Amino acid sequence: MGRGRAKAKQTKVARELKYSSHETDFAALQRELSGDERSPNGSSGGDEPRDDPYDDYDDYRR
Repeated sequence: MGRGRAKAKQTKVARELKYSSHETDFAALQRELSGDERSPNGSSGGDEPRDDPYDDYDDYRR
């Protein structure tokens, strides 16, 4: 029991995705498919240090 509400929510979301019109950013799609890792503003994403608060916990998982 309880599956009905979750299924109804999934159906609603799927219907919205199917019938709503979306603006497609073909330039971003091309960058993603070509493997270009530059950010949309033109700078490289690998030059900046990441501020991930969970980096310290990464050692515990290994």
